[in-house]
Amino acid sequence: MRQQTISDKIAISGFGIHTGKEVKLILSPLAENSGIIFQRTDLPGKPKIAANFKNVISTDRSTCIQKNNAEVKTIEHLLAAITGSQIDNLLIQINNIEVPILDGSAKIFTEKIKEIGVIKQNAQKKYYKINKKIYFEDKNSGSSYLVEPSDKLSVKVKLSYKPKFLKNQIAVLEDINKFEDEIAECRTFSFLHEIEGLINNDLIKGGNLNNSVIIITEEIKKETKELLIRKFGEENITFEKGKLLNKQKLIYDNEPARHKLLDFIGDFSLLSPNIKAKITCFKPGHKNNLELVKKLNSIMIEDNRKIAPVINFDEKPFYDINQIKEIIPHREPFLFIDEIRELGEDYIIGIKYVKKEEDYFKGHFPIEPIMPGVLQLETMAQAGGVLILNTVENPKDYLTFFMKIDNVKFKKKVVPGDTIIFRLNLISPIRRGLCHMHGKGFVNGKIVVEGDLLAQIAKKQ
Repeated sequence: MRQQTISDKIAISGFGIHTGKEVKLILSPLAENSGIIFQRTDLPGKPKIAANFKNVISTDRSTCIQKNNAEVKTIEHLLAAITGSQIDNLLIQINNIEVPILDGSAKIFTEKIKEIGVIKQNAQKKYYKINKKIYFEDKNSGSSYLVEPSDKLSVKVKLSYKPKFLKNQIAVLEDINKFEDEIAECRTFSFLHEIEGLINNDLIKGGNLNNSVIIITEEIKKETKELLIRKFGEENITFEKGKLLNKQKLIYDNEPARHKLLDFIGDFSLLSPNIKAKITCFKPGHKNNLELVKKLNSIMIEDNRKIAPVINFDEKPFYDINQIKEIIPHREPFLFIDEIRELGEDYIIGIKYVKKEEDYFKGHFPIEPIMPGVLQLETMAQAGGVLILNTVENPKDYLTFFMKIDNVKFKKKVVPGDTIIFRLNLISPIRRGLCHMHGKGFVNGKIVVEGDLLAQIAKKQ
């Protein structure tokens, strides 16, 4: 399947459920391989934040991301709608801190996307297929997750609350194509006994009877009743146990379980690439959804280190040689990396076409030319330099200095006519200009070189 984006801009306005602040979103098409990007248009420099689990700073009642001083709160419903619409690349410009709650579901986001239309792009979607059972449990909360091999993504959610009608609720999404029909309209919910604490903690300033399902499960204190009557009006609410505060009915008997599934889809989208797996969630929540994402990411990284990236050489590279020259200062005959095929926040994939005309073959075993191992490492390092320099503004103003190389192995000869595919992954987050990476080079699916590199960037003198 090919990657997708929207056909034109979408404007959506509303209020944040926790902050109560008015906010406007502009959703815009984005180039292939860009991912989902938030942009705070109200802050100096209009900073961008990738929708990536590594940018998550809070999972307390909603999922919030931050990069430097830019933060966006309550992103899960919008991300669920984007995932349910199978969109890969999108710019979300937002002029305040919190995504609007709208009706408390993903319905309006999904409808707006469907109305404007989705278009296919040239690049292929990226998938990771789970090949073994993976189990994760949080003993403190009782949450657990089982991930099993499958040819597609399917999700089952099981809830277990004390009230009988919530004790064994189950929701299932067998196919992401059914998200709009089966999940999108299911609203966020809470229990009435939680409301007083939320209000006292300065939360749900934008909450009302139309954007959340408030379930009455026990007798309510007199002070809480008075608080809610003042907020909503006595004629609009009921305090009857087993009912909804706003006198409405659930859209589905299992609407709470379906909304938990909606939240999971939104949180799970913070993992890249797309996952093919059957996932069963018992008592899921934002915190443990993100813990599962982290666990799967670590497994994917370990697997990816052993498997050569799949490259479609008919597609245009992410950076060609001229674009690479705009980032790193190397020039012929010491510019070895030819293309960058993929570039993420924590990884890069680069290409080296090994040509018989290259100068070093004149002196390195000219009768039977072999690419020197040190130059394979240098090429890997140049790809790593592109990764590091993409983390700063004006990369032309910086140089990359490699400080240490460890655990280097050369496994096979590299000869003229070979194409080396280099993939480098961060070993740890970049801090204070220091970057620790593990890199591998593949030829015909086999590892030819690997090693750990430590580099630092510094401004040019």
